[in-house]
Amino acid sequence: MSDTPDTKAYLQALLDTEPLRSPLLHEVIAALELPAGSRGLDAGCGFGRQALMLAEAIGPDGHVTGLDIEPEFIRYATREAEEAGYSERVSFSQGDAHSPPFAADTFDWVWSADCLGYPAGELRPVLRELSRIVKPGGTVALLAWSSQNLLPGYQLLEARLNAFSSSYVPPLTGPHPELHFPRALHWFREAGLTNASARTFLGQVQGPLTEEIRAGLASIFDQLWGKALAGEDKADRQEFERLCRPGSADFILDLPDYHAYFTYTLFRGTVAV
Repeated sequence: MSDTPDTKAYLQALLDTEPLRSPLLHEVIAALELPAGSRGLDAGCGFGRQALMLAEAIGPDGHVTGLDIEPEFIRYATREAEEAGYSERVSFSQGDAHSPPFAADTFDWVWSADCLGYPAGELRPVLRELSRIVKPGGTVALLAWSSQNLLPGYQLLEARLNAFSSSYVPPLTGPHPELHFPRALHWFREAGLTNASARTFLGQVQGPLTEEIRAGLASIFDQLWGKALAGEDKADRQEFERLCRPGSADFILDLPDYHAYFTYTLFRGTVAV
């Protein structure tokens, strides 16, 4: 698929939510302590913003390669890097992050966010492929959105919406529990990675909200629950429309004391020496 309406809509959703996620992503990248001057891969780089963050973290002598299967993302990311003055430090290639087209021991580390194995999938072959292209002693890191509490005061409604989530439910109905992303630590060890660890990071917002954050949260509402209750509970659908749609008299983001949080979980391991 390339340059389709679905791809364009997903790109716009990523752009809308970037201000919401960006502070947390900077925190995660800092916690990785990537070596200065190193070479790394952003597998499933999307529109390229994280590749720029990674390049900033490793300094001017390092290099980040972004890989994504969508040509529109690659074009957008390349323009972003040029405009930011990072063309010498970041490059982008079209390809499948599940089978990255690189020789063994090409990179010092690999990073992938909200992509490989998320929210469910077969991780062992993916991790073996990533380990193949990372030098011994290098890092493989997978990051993904892991929870949210976005409707304060309506926890039961949010739980029911999550049970029919547009984003999560379809891929979670088939695979066995051990194939769900929160079980990734097991597959890091199965793939032969050492020092496997997990860490969860907290992002939070507090009203009054900026327009950027409002737009990001409204996009998250739609991504998570926009189609969640089609054909399901009518009362919950009405509550969703009342609380989560911009323009509603009861739009929850209009609360001056609105507070919400979400989490990202990082799994990482070291390629065996």
